[in-house]
Amino acid sequence: MAGQDLGDHGPVARAIIDGNVYMTLATADGEGRPWATPVFFAHADHRDFFWISSPDALHSRNLAARPEVSLVVFDSTAPVGSGQAVYVSATVDQLAGEDIAAGLAVYPGPPERGARRIAPEEVQGSGPFRLYRARASQHWILCPSETRPCEEHGIALDHRAEVSL
Repeated sequence: MAGQDLGDHGPVARAIIDGNVYMTLATADGEGRPWATPVFFAHADHRDFFWISSPDALHSRNLAARPEVSLVVFDSTAPVGSGQAVYVSATVDQLAGEDIAAGLAVYPGPPERGARRIAPEEVQGSGPFRLYRARASQHWILCPSETRPCEEHGIALDHRAEVSL
């Protein structure tokens, strides 16, 4: 059911991404054992997602072995039955060199998001963190149709629909 074409519901996906500060990062180790963790994030153009983590954290070690991830951005305060989320497939890079300055120009986002600015030395060398970027290859949302079966897809169950951003 994933990958259904939704047409232009990009504004829904952009609003969800813009309206939240945490995403769930789903990784897997070299043997395929899954791990999910919430991380504070900032984004560039709804396609590049940035966060900092300790390189010793389980999800960071997983990324070193397997850089393919899934991300979910959602509002956990939405009433039951009214939630919406953006689902993302992406590949992650740990940023280094000149990419750090470019990443820190995005992360942590504007001050009203509540996080402090990060100095470059905090994410390299003996610093406690590393800066990561997930570059999205696909985005989906739950099909927002209020009728069942969905008029557009003919599917009676909740289903994801691909969004072009």
